[in-house]
Amino acid sequence: MIKFRSAQSFCIQCHRHCSSTAAPTSSQIAYYVRLGQIQTARKLFDQTPDKTTSSWNSIISGYFHNNQPNEAQRLFDEMPHRNTVSWNGLISGYVKNGMIKKARQVFDLMPERNVISWTSMVRGYVEERMISEAEALFRRMPEKNVISWTVMLGGLIHEGRIDDARRLYDLMPVKDVVTRTSMIGGLCSNGRLEEAREIFDSMPQRNAVSWTTMISGYAQNGKVDVARKLFEVMPERNEVTWTAMLMGYTRCGRTEDAWDLFKAMPDKPVTVCNTMIMGLGENGEVSKARKVFDLMGERDDSTWSSMIKVYERKGRELEAVSLFRSMQREGVKPHFPSLISVLSVCASLSTLDHGRQTHAHLIRSKLDDDVYVSSVLITMYMKCGDVVKAKILFDRFSCKDIVMWNSMITGYAQHGLGDEALQVFRDMSSSGIQADDVTFIGVLSACSYSGKVKEGKEVFDSMKSKYKIEPVTGHYACMVDLLGRAGQLDEAMKLINEMPVEADAIVWGSLMGACRNHTNSDMAEIVAKKLVELEPKNAGPYVLLSNIYASKGRWGDVDKVRKKMRHKKVSKSPGCSWIEVEKEVHMFTGGERTPHREHKEIVKKWEKLSGMLREAGYNPDGAFVLHDVDEEEKVQSLRLHSEKLAVAYGLMKLGEGVAIRVMKNLRVCGDCHTAIKLIANVTRREIILRDANRFHHFKDGLCSCTDYW
Repeated sequence: MIKFRSAQSFCIQCHRHCSSTAAPTSSQIAYYVRLGQIQTARKLFDQTPDKTTSSWNSIISGYFHNNQPNEAQRLFDEMPHRNTVSWNGLISGYVKNGMIKKARQVFDLMPERNVISWTSMVRGYVEERMISEAEALFRRMPEKNVISWTVMLGGLIHEGRIDDARRLYDLMPVKDVVTRTSMIGGLCSNGRLEEAREIFDSMPQRNAVSWTTMISGYAQNGKVDVARKLFEVMPERNEVTWTAMLMGYTRCGRTEDAWDLFKAMPDKPVTVCNTMIMGLGENGEVSKARKVFDLMGERDDSTWSSMIKVYERKGRELEAVSLFRSMQREGVKPHFPSLISVLSVCASLSTLDHGRQTHAHLIRSKLDDDVYVSSVLITMYMKCGDVVKAKILFDRFSCKDIVMWNSMITGYAQHGLGDEALQVFRDMSSSGIQADDVTFIGVLSACSYSGKVKEGKEVFDSMKSKYKIEPVTGHYACMVDLLGRAGQLDEAMKLINEMPVEADAIVWGSLMGACRNHTNSDMAEIVAKKLVELEPKNAGPYVLLSNIYASKGRWGDVDKVRKKMRHKKVSKSPGCSWIEVEKEVHMFTGGERTPHREHKEIVKKWEKLSGMLREAGYNPDGAFVLHDVDEEEKVQSLRLHSEKLAVAYGLMKLGEGVAIRVMKNLRVCGDCHTAIKLIANVTRREIILRDANRFHHFKDGLCSCTDYW
């Protein structure tokens, strides 16, 4: 037998052989089929003067393999002679192409069937999750082999019918290593480790899959130490086994054990490293995850996606953007998971330029027509303040799913566009899509942010009466927020007291925010105490109460609240804002503790703006300075609020006609809101500010929130 050095030399030899004396053989046709070169295979087939049944079977199989079932059927119909292998190939081909009805038609027409015919048909039903049909056919089988039994067993296990699978397993006359391993996996998935171990121990022979399945079973069920003991006595480990053990440790939070085991690995394949990156990242060990990433000599697209996802999930958006840039610089083509992660990061950071760039990648990859992707894009554009682009994407789709409708409603809510959100909600109902609990969160939020109390109450009442959806704490929180913003604090408190479930911190937090807006310190004290009980380490209620006291000049009470915070070691998150300029995110914090590299120039810009604002009638509101200091110091403090610094930087760096988009991690203060309205007017610029609650679109001295926020 001739041994060829490469596929290329084989092709050359085949070509010479076929073009000279001998006719092509079925094995040569099959070879090109395996390479995916169906046209070359067909050419060889057509050149064959005396076609054997085997040649016909090979070319028909090739067309099925290349997703051309119609041509396969046409050739089958032309076959001068067919054998059982031919009919079986037709059944298998239709099964592989997901055409189970056609496969059954062929099965029923077969003049003669063997055990392979029956097994292929049972396998087809199993793969299509048609287990009842598979069982009915399996029972009718005149003879069964170990493969038939194993296929049926796997179907039952996949459906979660472990008891039925165990009964079938016990009936099997012959069990091979695959059968036993399948049953072990099924029992482990059901938490029945003792039964699984009993089968494992009784196996006459085991392979690497058997060992790995048992080890994984222990690890997935939290028995990591038992898994490790078995891992240590395993005769030969592969990367799947190592991965299973590492995942077992990371799943239960034992990252040090995972790290030690990882370091002990003789070789560290890319797949194992990827698993470690995700496992460490999910447990908050972001630095170690990055260390694994940096030490890798070879990376695939999953490596980059995993590290970007870790940054995204752990709120380290700037690192995610930076890594994505590095990925592009190294010429690595971003794939679906990394693009979706980056879109989420762009939404979080409000970085529109990066979002547009990622959208362009999706278009080039022909992924933008997917409904899920479009929903993520709509959310991104909404969170970046581009409502028009989000609407264009939304209108492109005639068939919208619930996620897309919800994305649009929630987006409008964040922008305080109550009428638009309600219209989309009505259009959704008219289109026949059933609203879910997320829909109502969006609609009620939209009513709250736009002051539509009457409409909000009607929507809330319709949840049970019309849509048969029981409101949960999230919906009650929206209603409390709606009533609170409208100044109906007593009604909001009444609603909380009448809730069928106990109010959580989100519900009480909504009322606390309303107490701050309407400076109701008496109710705020009651609510703050409740919030401290529910979340003793959350600085929010302390800060809000302190804000209310400060706005009323009750500096002694402010001091008491702060002493209590220090005593309980509760720290307040510092206010920070950021802006994207030339695809770089610039961060600003209040005061001068961590100044921007162009801080002096920014302060000069603000001083120039201050003069223009004073001429326009601006007078800094010292009520928003939460310290007992003189008026001059209050003005100085207000001047250094992070959102003002970000806006000033945007005016310095962004050309005329370009909207200034600023993001803030906390709620914008009243003084900054007033100042930015005037800045938009005197500079004739559009300023879009997204704070922790909603969007503010400033233009011509007005804000989209109409001062209702």
